[in-house]
Amino acid sequence: MATFIPSASTSLTARSVRYTIASVDSYTTMNTPLVVLGLGSNKGDSPRILETAIVALGAVLQGLRRASLFETEPLHVLDQKRFLNTAVAGYYAARPRDLLEAIHTLEASLGRDRSRERRWGERTLDIDILLFGDLLVAEPPDLEIPHPRLAERAFALAPLVELLPAAADPRTGVPYRRILAGLPAQGIYLV
Repeated sequence: MATFIPSASTSLTARSVRYTIASVDSYTTMNTPLVVLGLGSNKGDSPRILETAIVALGAVLQGLRRASLFETEPLHVLDQKRFLNTAVAGYYAARPRDLLEAIHTLEASLGRDRSRERRWGERTLDIDILLFGDLLVAEPPDLEIPHPRLAERAFALAPLVELLPAAADPRTGVPYRRILAGLPAQGIYLV
């Protein structure tokens, strides 16, 4: 299990963020799944928030790789600023639930208050588990992998496909690049 423990010196700059990781699982390359996380922000200093989150996630995901940054039009709730979106991929040795808890802690440390936000509204930071190897997880109400709306969201698929061009939906085997190509235009621009 990995959890974020922000130190007293935590700030919103990537250079000064300090996290220690408490882990009871050892990292192994043989049986450790490749995890893909989607990140988004449209409230506050989004570039800095995303960079800080990526640095922190580098302490949790082994061999972290990051996608390009995309500016995207909001979906569903249109009366808000555009989002900045990206994705990261790396290996994670603990359970999906442990990763979700660590993600929620990181989001809160960077200003997200789930109790005060509207669904699909403005966020300082939103991190979704898109893929966890080829694992299928259904733990309602808050943990479903692959992400239940992944196939509808160009802002999540574009960075995922950039990182893993051959990735396919583990339920259907359909390549994500084909799913992305079939989506209507959603206002996503490479930054």
